[in-house]
Parts: sequence; structure tokens; C-alpha cells
Amino acid sequence: MTDNINITEELAKGCLLTAGSIDDFNTMTIGWGTIGRLWGRRVFIVFVRPTRLTYQYMEKQKYFTVSIYDKKYTREIGYFGTKSGRNIDKVAGTDFHPIKIGEGVTYTEALKTYYCKKIYNQDMNNTITDEVANHYYNNDSLHKLYIGEILEEK
Repeated sequence: MTDNINITEELAKGCLLTAGSIDDFNTMTIGWGTIGRLWGRRVFIVFVRPTRLTYQYMEKQKYFTVSIYDKKYTREIGYFGTKSGRNIDKVAGTDFHPIKIGEGVTYTEALKTYYCKKIYNQDMNNTITDEVANHYYNNDSLHKLYIGEILEEK
């Protein structure tokens, strides 16, 4: 079975991960993710470092969204990736409009949103190869992997 999406092309346009409820959420830019099938379910796999504010939301929430944007939103995608929700209201710094989807949040500007229910998560550990660790981590914190069952695609 295949999905009708080329995730590499989709992520190249711009991709945001959002966790939380419409009343309290955080969004971050992601450059890594994959769609596939696991345990007979369609899933989206994302990675979040524990140092990111979104990590706290991912830990306490059952649902998250991954939303994909046209290249015309490059500035906004970059803004969500370089500013911290601990210090500012990131949405206020953009022209994006948050909306509720299920128990999660997306933006009206999204080309596509995957609404996901968390079904598995795991800390990455020291079994990662030296080649990958040296290239992507360089003594920085390892990501946590989250697998979400895709409940809705909008």
C-alpha cells in the first residue's frame, strides 16, 4: 500500500507540528517526518527534542497535527522554527489563523493537515550510529520519536 504523498516534496514546502488545545498550544517547524503504515494503521512519525516547548505539549497531549504549507509562507515557517513560545506569542508574529481540528489545532493557511492520535513514543538513545550522532547531534539532546495514527486528513 502506498500513500498519495511524496513526503520529501511536502516537507520542502514547509511543515509545522502543533500540539495542545485551541486554548493552549504550541507550534514548531519540522524538517523531519514520515508517513507510513504500522500495526495496520496509517501513521505520521515526528521527532521533537526535549529542549523544545512543543515537547512539553506532546508529552501531555493525546493528539497533534502536522500541517503543510505553500512556499509563499516561508517567512512564517521560519518564524515558528526560530522563535520560542516560552518568550513570545508566535502566532501573533505571523498572519496565521489557528483553528480547531478534533482535539488539536491547525491553521487556515495550511494546504493539508494531518490530525493524529499519539499511539507510541520513545526516547532516542545511544544506539544511534556515530555517523548520525556526529552529523545531527554533536553533543546536543537526542530527539524523542512520536508515532501518531492519522485520524483525519484535511
